[in-house]
Amino acid sequence: MSSLNMKVVVIGAGGRLGAALSREYRDKFHATSFGRGQLDLANPDEIHRQLEKLEFDILVNAAAFTNVDLSETEREQAFAVNAEAPKILAEICADKKAKLIHFSTDYVFDGEKRKPYTEEDPAKPVGVYGESKRQGEKSVLQASDRHVVVRVSWVFGLDRPSFVDAMIKRARDEEKIEAIADKWSSPTYTADIAEMLPRIFDIDAGILHLTNPGECTWQEYAQHALDCCQSLGIALKARSVNAVKISDMKNWVAKRPVYSVLETTKFSALTGYSPRTWRAAVADYIERSYSK
Repeated sequence: MSSLNMKVVVIGAGGRLGAALSREYRDKFHATSFGRGQLDLANPDEIHRQLEKLEFDILVNAAAFTNVDLSETEREQAFAVNAEAPKILAEICADKKAKLIHFSTDYVFDGEKRKPYTEEDPAKPVGVYGESKRQGEKSVLQASDRHVVVRVSWVFGLDRPSFVDAMIKRARDEEKIEAIADKWSSPTYTADIAEMLPRIFDIDAGILHLTNPGECTWQEYAQHALDCCQSLGIALKARSVNAVKISDMKNWVAKRPVYSVLETTKFSALTGYSPRTWRAAVADYIERSYSK
């Protein structure tokens, strides 16, 4: 089947990742997108009503209840969107002989490991957000051998501000900024996800980790962003990022994994393609977003 004839549905088109996927696939596939206003994943009846009438080959679920702290007090809502909705999506797709590609998170791990997590490592979430996402993973994989769970981390991109944008904004406005220096993961660029995802449309991969390779702390991530800005001549008041610790985050409600770097060699082995490093991806994003 040629790409233009492939019918692709993207759920979560109002989010950072879903918006990038929708834009990328608009001209490449026969694509349909749903934002929160068009499809409420907390409403099972609406999911059935909207999707059962459609014909599609691939359904990409990029929607989620992502507020880690709020999940602790809004457990029912977190599980409705992150666990129960993916189960319904997976069953609808299975009935239609379609593939579901469901996005999940590094927060399904407890963070006790000190080298990158592989797809075979046991998931041990430490908070409600991670628990709800892990339950969604299980339901998706149980519904069909064709479905794929794609785990990502620290997602940034053009469509909605993220951590890197917040740090650049602060560096423009303040002379002193800081970021956490004892929590590690891998930034993931939405433009790269959108480009890489079709490579697995025809692959039954089970669970797949997909990030820009390498690892960093939030402090290192922010410092690289500022360095990129300075190399482009972007005016900043702050040129360096001071270190703070997780223990300094007194307003955090939920426990978070300290180390959640995802190993991406399975994706490269299946597709023959190696994503660029997070440093290269961040540099490209900043040049596209901030240079005059």
